[in-house]
Amino acid sequence: MAVLGKIRALGPVALISVIGLALFAFVFSTGTGTVTDVFKADEYNQSRVAVVNGIDMDRSDFMQKVDNFEKQNRGSRSSIQSMNSVWDSELKKLILQSEYKKIGIQIEREMMRDFLKTNLTSFSEFQNDSEEFDESKLNQFISNLKEISPETIELQGSLVNYESWNNFEENIGDFGLEEIYYKLIDAGINTTLFEGEEDYYNANDVVDFNYVKVPFTNVPDSEIKVTKSDISNFINENKNNYSSDPSRDLIFVQFDEKPSTIDEKEVELRLKDLLEDKEEYDMNSQKKIIYRGFKNTKNNEEFLNNNSAIKFFDSYVFKSSFSELISENIYSLAKDEVYGPYNENGFIKATKLIDSKFIPDSAKVRHILIPYTGSLRSDPNILKSKDEAKKTADSIFSILKRNKNKFSTLLALSSDKVSNENEGIIEFAYLDGFAPEFRDFSFEKSVGSIEVVETDFGFHIIEILSQGKKQKAVKVGNLAIKIEPSERTRDSIYNLTSKFEIAVNAENFRDYAKENDIKVNPVNNIGELDENIPILGKQRSIVRWAYDKNSDEGDIKRFSLQNGGYIIAMLTSLNDKGLMSYEKASITALPKVKNQKKAKKIIESIKSSTLDEIASLNNVEVQTALSVNINNPVISGVGNEASVIGFAMGINQNITSKAIIGNSGVFYIYVTDRRKASSLENYQNFVNKINTSRSNSIRVNSYNALKEKAEIEDFRGAFY
Repeated sequence: MAVLGKIRALGPVALISVIGLALFAFVFSTGTGTVTDVFKADEYNQSRVAVVNGIDMDRSDFMQKVDNFEKQNRGSRSSIQSMNSVWDSELKKLILQSEYKKIGIQIEREMMRDFLKTNLTSFSEFQNDSEEFDESKLNQFISNLKEISPETIELQGSLVNYESWNNFEENIGDFGLEEIYYKLIDAGINTTLFEGEEDYYNANDVVDFNYVKVPFTNVPDSEIKVTKSDISNFINENKNNYSSDPSRDLIFVQFDEKPSTIDEKEVELRLKDLLEDKEEYDMNSQKKIIYRGFKNTKNNEEFLNNNSAIKFFDSYVFKSSFSELISENIYSLAKDEVYGPYNENGFIKATKLIDSKFIPDSAKVRHILIPYTGSLRSDPNILKSKDEAKKTADSIFSILKRNKNKFSTLLALSSDKVSNENEGIIEFAYLDGFAPEFRDFSFEKSVGSIEVVETDFGFHIIEILSQGKKQKAVKVGNLAIKIEPSERTRDSIYNLTSKFEIAVNAENFRDYAKENDIKVNPVNNIGELDENIPILGKQRSIVRWAYDKNSDEGDIKRFSLQNGGYIIAMLTSLNDKGLMSYEKASITALPKVKNQKKAKKIIESIKSSTLDEIASLNNVEVQTALSVNINNPVISGVGNEASVIGFAMGINQNITSKAIIGNSGVFYIYVTDRRKASSLENYQNFVNKINTSRSNSIRVNSYNALKEKAEIEDFRGAFY
C-alpha cells in the first residue's frame, strides 16, 4: 500500500503513465496477474476519498455532495470551503457508523417508520380525514415514486423523485441513530451525591488571605541562562501542547503588475483625445466630417457607453456622492462644462455637468402594490393579467382620489406585506435604489400628490406624505479609462521576475531579495487542504506544490497570480505529524522555561519568613484577596491563579506559606480567615446542575473523543 500511495502521489501525468504501462503489461503478460493486481489496487485507491475506521468514503459520492453543497450556497462558499463542510459531515457519519456496528444498533423497518412518522406527521399528504398520520398513504406515495422513477412528484411545494426520497430516508435514519447513540451515552453518565456536595462546597467555601507576588519580570533575562537542552526537555515533558498536524512553511517575493507613471500619462493622453472634436475627410462625400468629442457631444449616453469604462448613469446625485477633493470643482461647473482629466480610484476621468436641479433628499410615501403574472418578485399564486392588474389599480385610485382616508382599508389588496405592517408607509432617500419610476414620482411631484405608477413590480398607487429639504443635485457623465499596465510594463515585470528566479537558490534567496530591496514574506503552518495564503488570498496551486511528493526544502518555483503579476516561492520547511520542530515550539516554550528559571532564582534568593520582609526585599507590596473560592480561582487585579487559590484553601491560618509558582510570578500567602459553608440537607440541586452541564456537552465531547481515536486515512489532497 505504501508503494501505491507513492505512485498515486506522483500526480495525474505520472499516474497516466503508470496506468499505461500496467495495461501494456496486462496485454503481454505471461498470465501471472501481478501487474493487473497493481492496476486494480490503484484504481481502488482512486475511487475513495478517505478510509475511516476501515470504512471507505466513496470518492464519486463525496464529490457529488460537494457539488450539491456548492449549488445550494450559490457560490457564496469556495470549492475548498464546501468540500470541508461536506467532509465534516461525512467523517462524522462514518465514525459514528463504526460505533453503531460495535454496539449492535441498526435501523429496523419499524424504527424507520417511527422516524418517518415523527418527521412527516404534519404533512397533509400523509393525513387521513381526521388529520392523523396515515401510514398507508405514505406507503402509496413511496410506491408511486418508485414506479415513475426518475420522474418527480410535488411534496410540500418541492419536487421529489425516488432517489431524493431515499436520500431523505437515509438522513432521517442517520439522525435517528445518532439520537439513540447519544442517549445511550447520556444514560450511562451519572453524578453522585458526593459530587454534588463537593460542587456546593467548592462554590461556597471561601478564604481571605494576604499575599506577596514577586513578578517574573523582577529577574532580568540577562541573569538566567536557557540552553537548547532545557527547551527540548520542556517540550518533551509537555508533548500534548506541542504536537502538530503536517504543515509546510515557505517564503515568497511578489512582483505586482502595476501601471507605471508612463502608462498613466499615456492613458491621460487617450482621454484628452476623446474630449476634443475630430475632423476627418470622407472620400465618398468629398467633405470633411466632424466627430464630436465628449466636450461637445449632445448624445452623452451614447458617447459614454461607447467610450467609457464607467457607463452613463441617468439620474441625479447629491454633493456627498463625490469625494471631497473634487465635489466643489464639479458643483461649480456650468451646464455642459467638463472638469478633468483627474486620477481617481485607478481611473483617469473627466466629468461633465449635464444638468442640475433642486430635489428633496428624502421622501415619505404610502403605497398599494397590485402585481400581475410575470411581474418582478410576484407570488406564483398571482393569476391577474397585466390589464386586470391595471384595472384594479385604477379602481383603487378612483376611490382614494375621492377619499384618501380609505387608504388603510384598502391595504389588504396590496402584495407588499412589509410596508403593509407600517400602514403602507415607506421612508427612503433619493439614492436608496428604488425603482426609477417609483423614485421619480416620489421626489418630483408635490406633497399630497397621488397617482398610479407602473414599475417592474406591478402597479403602485402612491401618495406622497412628506418630503425632506430640497438640495442641489446634479446629473453628470463620467468619461473614464482604467489605468492598466502596458505590454511594455508587463514585459519589464516579467523580466524582473525571471532575473530573480534565475539568480536565487536556497542559500541566497533572502540575501538577494534584501540586496535588491524586495520584501520577503514568510508563511508558516500551511495545511494540506488550505487554500488561502496570507497577502495573496486564494492560491490552491501553491499549496498543492508545497505538498507534492517531489517538492523538498529549498525548492523554488514561480507562480502567476490571477490578477496579474508573479510570486517566487521557496519551501523552507516540511513538517510531519508529531512534535513541532524545535524552532516552532521554542516560540512559546522559551518564555515558559525562562519563567521556570526565574522562579527558581526568586525562591533561592528569599530567606525571610514574613510577608512584609519578602515584600520589602523585592520592592513590592503586601496585597489582600477576599472571598475567593475553588470554582472561580481568580485574584482581583492579578488574574487566574488556580495553584495559589488551591494552596490557600488547604493551608492552615496564620502561617506564611512556602513559595507557590503561579502564572505571573512567585507567590507567598498568609491566610487570615476561612469560612466554610453551612451544610445542606440535600445536594440534589447541585447534582442536577452537574448532570445538565454534562448532558449539554455529551455530543461534542463524545464525538471529539471518537474522532481523536479514529483511524483516518485522508486522501483529499490528491483530488482537491
